[in-house]
Amino acid sequence: MDFVLVGALLTVIVVAVVQLALVLHVRNTLIDAAASGARYGTLADRSPQDGVERTRDLISGTLSPGFAEGISYSHTGGGNAGMLQIRVSAPLPIIGLIGPSGGIEVTGHAYWPDTAD
Repeated sequence: MDFVLVGALLTVIVVAVVQLALVLHVRNTLIDAAASGARYGTLADRSPQDGVERTRDLISGTLSPGFAEGISYSHTGGGNAGMLQIRVSAPLPIIGLIGPSGGIEVTGHAYWPDTAD
C-alpha cells in the first residue's frame, strides 16, 4: 500500500519535471528562431518578410508547423537606425506538445540601420 502511494507521487513529480523541461525547450527554441529570423531579415539583400519566413522555417523544422503560425514583424526606432522585431505567438505545451494557442509570446530583435541615405 505504501509503495503504491509513494510510487504514484513520484511518477507525478517526474512527469511534471519532464513537462517543465519541454516547456522551457519550446520557449528557448522559439526565442532562438525569432532572434535568428530578425538578424536574417536585416541583411542588406533581405527584407523583414524574409526574416519572418526564416523564423517560420526554423520553428517548423525544429518543433512543429503548428508553433509557426503566429509570426509578425515590426520596425521600431527611428533616426539613423532602428530595430527589427519579430514576434512569435505559439501554443503553450501543457500535455506533451498540445496546449492552448497563444500561450507563449516571444520576440527577437536585431539592429536595422537606416539605408535610405
